Amino acid sequence: MNQPITIIGIGEIAAVLARAFLRNEYPIFPVTRNMDIAVAVNEVPEPLMVVVAVAEKDYPLVMESIPDPWRDRLVLIQNELLPDKWEVYRIENPTILSVWFEKKKGIDTNSILPTPMYGPHAKVIAESLEGIDVPCKVMASADDMLLELVQKNVYVFTINIAGLFLDEGTTTSSLWENHQELALKVANDVIDLQEAITGQTLSGEQLLEGMVKGFKGDPHHICKGRSAPGRLTRAIQLADEKGLEIRYVRDLGQQFE
Repeated sequence: MNQPITIIGIGEIAAVLARAFLRNEYPIFPVTRNMDIAVAVNEVPEPLMVVVAVAEKDYPLVMESIPDPWRDRLVLIQNELLPDKWEVYRIENPTILSVWFEKKKGIDTNSILPTPMYGPHAKVIAESLEGIDVPCKVMASADDMLLELVQKNVYVFTINIAGLFLDEGTTTSSLWENHQELALKVANDVIDLQEAITGQTLSGEQLLEGMVKGFKGDPHHICKGRSAPGRLTRAIQLADEKGLEIRYVRDLGQQFE
């Protein structure tokens, strides 16, 4: 029998991963919100991997409570991931996914783009997801994966922040076709912010091309999700921490108050 896989969280993305792993003959040990992780580790002290599939707001508390036997087995899938988000917890060499598929109640899994991943468990995860028709790509290096994380951040921050200032229900295709100037100004500020956080010089042209691929991959995606106001606030807070101007996004923030 294959080693079990622990999944912390039981949301829609966790459900897709669980189905993929089960289809690939890996037993699943779920850790739900009401379970004590310190107790759960005694049940499965040596899983193949531990997937942290909780919401972004729950991520810090969960990461602080990861027991020692699980620390070198982590798989992280949250939006807004960058190395500082795991290094602050002294986690080394986790497996990272930049999730480009969606699953909502009553709707089949929707893949916008192939989901990139990197790390010790990337091969098993890709094999499992592709077994349920979710396209993936395993990256060759940590640097390549960092670019993928930044790419997803540019996409998510741009559509969410821009969506706050457009009609309810505005889609990514409408954003790009009818409000391209807004999208580009927000995206350029987000790219500046990503450069400051990562300490890397990034290709703005490449990131904008990737963002447009995301728009085309799911043209009916609604720009403004529930997390949009929080993302605008976080972008400004992060810019404050880095001493970064991002004037356009700051101006939008003042309008939103």
